[in-house]
Amino acid sequence: MTAPATDPQTPSRERDGVRLEIDGALAVVTLCQPERRNAQSPALWRALSAVGRDLPGTVRVVLLRAEGVSFSAGLDRAMFTPEGIPGEPSFLQLAAAEPEELDGIIAGYQEAFSWWRRPDLVTIAVVQGHAVGAGFQLALGCDLRVVADDVQFSMKETSLGLVPDLAGTKPLTELVGYARALEICATGRWVGAEEAAAIGLANLAVPAGELDAAARDLAAALLAAPRNAVIETKALLQGAGGRSYDEQRSAERAAQARRLRDLAGIGD
Repeated sequence: MTAPATDPQTPSRERDGVRLEIDGALAVVTLCQPERRNAQSPALWRALSAVGRDLPGTVRVVLLRAEGVSFSAGLDRAMFTPEGIPGEPSFLQLAAAEPEELDGIIAGYQEAFSWWRRPDLVTIAVVQGHAVGAGFQLALGCDLRVVADDVQFSMKETSLGLVPDLAGTKPLTELVGYARALEICATGRWVGAEEAAAIGLANLAVPAGELDAAARDLAAALLAAPRNAVIETKALLQGAGGRSYDEQRSAERAAQARRLRDLAGIGD
């Protein structure tokens, strides 16, 4: 295995709580403020968005992991204070913003959570300890989730009088169904590893000491498959919920025709 490539933006990104390492077709994105339990801020979200934009086209699989005992404890508590975070809009300023301005600000925040679903990548959240609110939604942004046996998911926004607005409601509903998603969000209760695996929230739950190895084994298995076949398959599955049975059959035929032409060397 080659040494991970050096990210030229590492110093500034690490200051904002994110580290990027690239090893061929595998990228590892690490939340790297363990002393703050990887609490999230707009600066961290901008750094995550930049990682998504800056990934080289050779990357096929992305691992999202975190240092320390918690994946992410959610929003930086300073965001809830009247003063807010220096240089960032406070909650009071957000509340007073014009509707279009507020919509644009939140849309910018959501970019950090949405690029993980790109069709050319398979993304894996590697989750230990607490994944609360924004942390839960960041894990939901990924295609797959490998969790440690000490994991504790919770959607605390509703308990604070807010709603989950960082692109987490759709994947949560797709994974566990409407009724369970509503119950999890409205109560803000904890979801542990055993339940997460049972309801489809986690693909795999392992002892904490085996977490990184299990995630890398899954990444290796994904990288062993031909890239274009994985891309086509992901697109088929992502679109299945919005298609009828016959529409999905048609999409399968079109995708297979592209694959056959490509394998025969006569593709576009």
